Amino acid sequence: MSFAVIIPARYASTRLPGKLLMEIDGKPMLQWVVDAACSSRASQVWVATDDERIAAAVRHPSRAAAIALMTRADHVSGSDRIAEAVRRLQLPHDAVVVNVQGDEPDLPAALIDQVAQLLLDDANAEMATLSTPIVERDEFLDPNVVKVVADAAGAALYFSRAPIPWNRDTAPSGLTSQTSWPAAQRHLGIYAYRVGALLKLTTLPPSELELIEKLEQLRALQSGMRIRVAQAAQTPGPGVDTPGDLERVRAARLARRA
Repeated sequence: MSFAVIIPARYASTRLPGKLLMEIDGKPMLQWVVDAACSSRASQVWVATDDERIAAAVRHPSRAAAIALMTRADHVSGSDRIAEAVRRLQLPHDAVVVNVQGDEPDLPAALIDQVAQLLLDDANAEMATLSTPIVERDEFLDPNVVKVVADAAGAALYFSRAPIPWNRDTAPSGLTSQTSWPAAQRHLGIYAYRVGALLKLTTLPPSELELIEKLEQLRALQSGMRIRVAQAAQTPGPGVDTPGDLERVRAARLARRA
């Protein structure tokens, strides 16, 4: 298996500025992500950032190697930042790169390997991603939880903030009366790309569905790209978006260490 991991990392954050450098059990949040990426089977790991504070804070866990790659400050999305990074690194168009989010300090390295392998095993796919089963109704109805529906071969059919697939016969009184969601899958924000597909995607204008749902992966679907989806081999820990999320992750890690 040969692939690269690139972690897009910006200092600014709407709900929690500077969160990637906030400490969890003695290390910056971002360093936990770097450690997981470096323990995967990736041949190279990079942090693509526009901030010197982030560049100075991250390091390879086992060798004296620079892993920060400075990028422009005006990127709209993490995908755009990774696209600049792959150009700087001169990665070939058929190379596979995994986009790992910097605010996922409990992401298992096995999932990085899994999403890369999905793409390496499917010659017809240009992207790959993972999902987990939705077990609670509140999660199913929550518009902040992105759902994904795939075909029988594992190709994504649609991503939505809406509760899909919707069981018509088990919701007699509207949304909150739904009692059945056995096929619902929560999309995880980890992607593997073929470099050529990533470069193409980031040159396309936002698509109609992307603008409606505020989901960048819909640009790929509307342009005809095949996105391979599989259920995650492990359930990852929660990401960090708010101060409350950060405290929960800190408490959980301390409890595991106790």
